[in-house]
Amino acid sequence: MTLHTLPDAAPNTVASPESNTLNAQEMDQSERAVAKAFRRILPFIFICYVISYLDRTNVSFAALGMNADLGITAEQFGFGAGMFFIGYFLFEIPSNLIMQKTGARIWIARIMISWGVISMATAFVTGPMSFAVARFCLGMAEAGFTPGIYLFFTYWFPGTWRAKITAAFLVGIPVANIIGAPISGALMQLTGHEHIRNWQWLLLIEGVPAVILGILCLFFLDDKPAKAKWLTAEEKSLLQRRLDDEQQRIAAKHGASMQHAMRNPLLWLLAMINFCGIVGSIGVGLWMPQIIKQMGVSHTATGFLTALPYICGALSMLLWAKRANQSPHRIRWVSGALIIAACALSVSAVVSEPVLKMLALCFTVSGILAFQASFWAIPSGFLTGNAAAAGLAVIVSVGNLGGFFGPSLIGYVKQMSGGFMWALIAVSAVLLIGALAVSQVKDPYKTE
Repeated sequence: MTLHTLPDAAPNTVASPESNTLNAQEMDQSERAVAKAFRRILPFIFICYVISYLDRTNVSFAALGMNADLGITAEQFGFGAGMFFIGYFLFEIPSNLIMQKTGARIWIARIMISWGVISMATAFVTGPMSFAVARFCLGMAEAGFTPGIYLFFTYWFPGTWRAKITAAFLVGIPVANIIGAPISGALMQLTGHEHIRNWQWLLLIEGVPAVILGILCLFFLDDKPAKAKWLTAEEKSLLQRRLDDEQQRIAAKHGASMQHAMRNPLLWLLAMINFCGIVGSIGVGLWMPQIIKQMGVSHTATGFLTALPYICGALSMLLWAKRANQSPHRIRWVSGALIIAACALSVSAVVSEPVLKMLALCFTVSGILAFQASFWAIPSGFLTGNAAAAGLAVIVSVGNLGGFFGPSLIGYVKQMSGGFMWALIAVSAVLLIGALAVSQVKDPYKTE
């Protein structure tokens, strides 16, 4: 049975409560204010997200040297890398609720500075246990960042802009890999100081930008339109009226309290779907350099080849999100993206020819990123107020348990079977389960 989120509306329309309170001229002015906010806020938040994703996944390259130096097995690496998401899970909801009280500017700055410091400290782990502890602490530090950004978007962008801003934000995932993979591969070529190995240089150097950006957050971000000095008084007023009206309508239909969110079965279904997607995203992402390295290429070549699927994914996710948002059958596009990823990953598991394997990995990453870009417009269609702060944190944090399960699953199955084939097939099965679950969701903005 499909879970409905909003009453039936006209086909291919977006719920737009603000049109009842703003006249045409005021709507045009508010649109210009939103466009101005988009141009100012998105580039900075985008860079922050690129750095956050780089810091959580650069251990995939560090492992090329770290595992041998510290005697870390495949199973231990998968478990340790995944511990990031246990820390993330435990502290996600408290972090998001604190941000709602303190404001995005201060709390996002705190998150970024602390994760940058811990990311650099990971360079000094001495074995599998300290590696797992460092990853857990990194997850605690970064907890709240992604759902906090989604919550921050609801303070600035009305529903008609949500899919666009979310898709543009999530392009940070492939960009982090497109930029970070070649850099990480090159840093792994360093011989450096006799007491600092190449993987340590990588972790130290790539942790610094997070600290710098965290400090800049204090000077660049504004919590809400009313505090933005770069908007006129009229722009602030109109944009806030539009946002308030929209949030009031969502609250009237679905409730705005944490209790309302927790009792909504759709929330938990979306969390489970996100879990399946992240099993594929993080599982494949953290192991991809090692999968590619088995082709017999250098560290530098591994970096460039790892970036290739994400170049394809960056293009795919933007095109896919646009088509999904325009379609009266958005859910089919969300589900279809996971089906493509699952099928391609299975193909990559069974073929041995390098070109075919890389092609299959390109389709895998493209499908996963297309899913993420089209999926995240759904939750904000029924969450607002405290319900949004808690609900988004639940979807992200429960989903992020897939970041522990995916790498651990691949590491365990690889160690048991002696190769990646059955490990990747197992992950593809999880993606198919996610695709089936998506079919039980009804688009909160559009109806068939």
